[in-house]
Amino acid sequence: MFDLLRKYRTVLLVAVMVLAALLLYSQNLRRVEDRTNLFERLILQIMAPAQTGLKTAIDRIVGIWDRYLWLVEAEADNLLLREENRLLRSELGTLQELRLTNERLSKLLDFRDRQALTALPAQVITEDATSWFRTVMIDKGSNAGIREGMPVVVAEGVAGRIIRTAPNQARVLLITDASSAVATLIQRNRSRGVCRGSGTGLTFEFALREEDIEVGDQVITSGNGGVFPKGLPIGSVVRVEREEYGMFQQVEVAPAVDFSRLEEVLVLLEENP
Repeated sequence: MFDLLRKYRTVLLVAVMVLAALLLYSQNLRRVEDRTNLFERLILQIMAPAQTGLKTAIDRIVGIWDRYLWLVEAEADNLLLREENRLLRSELGTLQELRLTNERLSKLLDFRDRQALTALPAQVITEDATSWFRTVMIDKGSNAGIREGMPVVVAEGVAGRIIRTAPNQARVLLITDASSAVATLIQRNRSRGVCRGSGTGLTFEFALREEDIEVGDQVITSGNGGVFPKGLPIGSVVRVEREEYGMFQQVEVAPAVDFSRLEEVLVLLEENP
């Protein structure tokens, strides 16, 4: 309907102007009705119904026009509100991300303070996680004092160690990588072994058959090997299998760290014991 009004608005305006002129003329004749001639009386009689119809039509057109203007204004307000809503959602998302980042950093710093560690926080910027190779790149390098061999941890436990450095970046070998090996022990009974990466998890190697190892046992760093400080969380035992023959039992360990959500890390500096 509004499209028709826009299409024929010129014709409608002309018609309204003509009818309005006739209406004004007939109204003027009514004021001097006692002095009108026969022709003028005839115009009055003809225009009487038209006046009523014209008034109704004008009222209707005015109402439609007012409604149209109201809708146009409402649509503009609606577009403005949508844009404001989009901006507010964007700002809310940014604030939410900042809050989550702050929470993760706070956990890292709390972990550092509890462990009495000298550490440098860094951000994960890229990752290379294939079926066997597990590495990530961080945004701190040799310019920040980072060197090869330094341990990398998060609030949940050990993540890996530095294997390559550049001035402003460094590559971290994750403990789940097949070439990674960490000297560890079972926290409950102090059974010693080596946690080696299996691609997605860890295996606790060199556990003698007679060692009392159970599902749920916590595995921590032993401090041997000169890389990781003693007592850092590695993971928990999820499977123990003792074969009928052989010196060692097979022990699988689930990492304490969720490597699929690795974002901020701590690089342990050489001042640590």
